[in-house]
Amino acid sequence: MIRRCAVLTALLALAVALAGCSSSGSTGKSAQPSQLIGGSTGGPYQGAGLDPAQPRPSFSLTDFNGKPFAFGATTAKHPTLLFFGYTNCPDVCPTTMADVSIALKQVPAALAARTYVVFVTTDVKRDTGPVLKKWVSNFSAGSKATFVGLRGTQAQVDAAQAAAHVTVAEDDGQTHSAELLLYGTDDYARVAFLQSTTEQKQIAHDLPLVANA
Repeated sequence: MIRRCAVLTALLALAVALAGCSSSGSTGKSAQPSQLIGGSTGGPYQGAGLDPAQPRPSFSLTDFNGKPFAFGATTAKHPTLLFFGYTNCPDVCPTTMADVSIALKQVPAALAARTYVVFVTTDVKRDTGPVLKKWVSNFSAGSKATFVGLRGTQAQVDAAQAAAHVTVAEDDGQTHSAELLLYGTDDYARVAFLQSTTEQKQIAHDLPLVANA
C-alpha cells in the first residue's frame, strides 16, 4: 500500500491532494515482511494483526541527545511503539505521533510509565539531534511514557528498517513505512497500526494486551 501524508488512505476513502510526504505499507524492500491481516479476523487486537509475529529487532542508532541507543537491549520486555518517519512530514507522521500521545493518556499511568515510544527519522540529512528532540517534545509533553528520537547514517537507518521488517524508505526518507509497530513484553510485535480515524482507540485497546503477554 502506498499513500501520501495528506491522509490518502483506502480506509477513509478520501480523495486528498498529494502533499509531498509519502508513506508505504509493508510491501517493498523489507526483510521477510509480515502480512497485515487486519483487526477483524477474530483475534484480540483492534489494530492490524501481523502474520507472522515479528521479534523485537536489534539495531543501534544515536538518540536526540547524541548518545548511543541499542533498541533491542534498551526496550526489551517493555511495551514499545516503533515508527519510522521524518519531522518535515506535513500530515501522517505528526498525526500518528499525536495519536500515540493521546492514547497513552487513556491507559493506566503505570502502563504508560513502562512504555517506550521510539521515532526513527528517515531523513538523515535534515533531522539533526536538536531538530529531532524539539519535534518529539511536541508529543512527549505531559506523558509518563519514555519518548525517544533516533537518527543515524543512511546505512544504519536502512538496516534498522530492514531489521524491523518494514519497507526501507526512499526519496530522501519521504517515502516511508506507514506502519506503527507495537512490541509486547514477550518481545514480539503481533499488531501494527495504520493511520485512521480510530487509531487512538486501537492503540489504547491493544497496548494493555501486549503488556500482559
